[in-house]
Amino acid sequence: MLQSAAKVLSFASATSVSRGIATGIRHYCKNTPTKLRVSQALSGAELGSNIKVQGWVRSVRAQKANVFLHVNDGSSLQSLQVVASSELSDPLLTFGSAVEVTGILKKSPHQKQPVELDAKQISVVGECNPVDFPFKIKERHGLEYIRQFPHLRCRTNAFSSLLRIRSEATAAIHSYFKDNGFVEINTPIITSNDCEGAGELFQVEPSGPDYADGENFFSVPAYLTVSGQLHLEVVSGAFSKVYTFGPTFRAENSQSRRHLAEFYMVEAEISFTQSLEDLTKVMEDMFRFATEHVLAHCVEDVDLFHKHVTPGHRDTVDAMLKNSFPVITYREAIDILHRSSERFAFPTDWGCDLKTEHEKYLVKHCGNIPVFVTDYPYDLKPFYARDNQDHPERTAAAVDLLVPGVGELCGGSLREERLNLLSARLEEAGLEDVYSWYLDLRRFGSVPHGGFGLGFERYLQCILGVDNIKDVVPFPRFSHSCLL
Repeated sequence: MLQSAAKVLSFASATSVSRGIATGIRHYCKNTPTKLRVSQALSGAELGSNIKVQGWVRSVRAQKANVFLHVNDGSSLQSLQVVASSELSDPLLTFGSAVEVTGILKKSPHQKQPVELDAKQISVVGECNPVDFPFKIKERHGLEYIRQFPHLRCRTNAFSSLLRIRSEATAAIHSYFKDNGFVEINTPIITSNDCEGAGELFQVEPSGPDYADGENFFSVPAYLTVSGQLHLEVVSGAFSKVYTFGPTFRAENSQSRRHLAEFYMVEAEISFTQSLEDLTKVMEDMFRFATEHVLAHCVEDVDLFHKHVTPGHRDTVDAMLKNSFPVITYREAIDILHRSSERFAFPTDWGCDLKTEHEKYLVKHCGNIPVFVTDYPYDLKPFYARDNQDHPERTAAAVDLLVPGVGELCGGSLREERLNLLSARLEEAGLEDVYSWYLDLRRFGSVPHGGFGLGFERYLQCILGVDNIKDVVPFPRFSHSCLL
């Protein structure tokens, strides 16, 4: 009994000690500031608590008794107001400097801001000389000016908003495909295929003392991919719905507002389909889903563009979402262009490739909303486009989605699944040996299938109204600028 009582007392003492330690830990944690992102603080999370925020100073205003800062960490367009005693002022506390602020999060007495941080400690983590810094505190900088500083432009309101929108749009597209039963496939970036057949390729060669000039690492020429389509077609022989979302490259000799050497493509492939309507439905649904998601989750960031960068563009976006996308054939498009009183720089005869000026006119003609153009001349499309076998105008089962302000956003087609027709076309182009593996896809369990690709940067241009495609990528590439 005595031993049992001793054990009980021992256990009780140990429990008391452990409880004391635990109480001490809880007491310590209670006084330790909670680290919050600016967006969390602005939402009122941890109101009345001791918190810590880390970010960059967007404005500084010193008064006799207090110093007012606006701190932003990229999580929100809005900055958090920090109110500090003038005793915490520091000569290094300047516009652009990086800081760490600890204090009590309180309700703000001002209507324009829900909360403010009553600072107890401010540490300058990184200095910034506001005189040398290319962005000035009280100036609104245009996109052309910002573009001169690709390594610093993410610190501006416009571009930080763009990057948040881009991130949210990426998540929305992945969500759309996941919700609709598509399997994501990571297609190769280095490949021997020229999917588009245009020859605008970046060739990849090894460097270093172990390789001679011009030596092929894979024993055959290799290139940066222009499309993941052919690899998706491979996988569509085992999966009925697949997609990829990744970087693609075009060595176009152009520094225009429309072209990029490196850009992102959303590409999808659907098996067991014999109708372009199956493709146009996915294109339209994905466009609507992603756009509605961005408008709902990036309200302030989108408003910044629609109010200050591209005023009035919100009406265009609302019209795109409100109306169904019309469908016209290439023949109807040519007839519309012929009847137009507008003077085009390029011809509009049957068999011509539609240029940007033609595409934008067709969009306006159809009510300034997205429009599908189908059944292009067979000779305009790559070898894999399905032959409609119609006469006398031979066409392919191909479709483009044209959108306001941009022109072509998506391009797709049914794929030629008939072995004899595909083989004949490859032989005519002298590509039968190069694409013998592609013919195998038609020999072993082939099914009718089709797919499309969407230029992600063009999509961002479309919903934001941005004119220059280099303003919707994190790092634009110029022949005269560093590539970072």
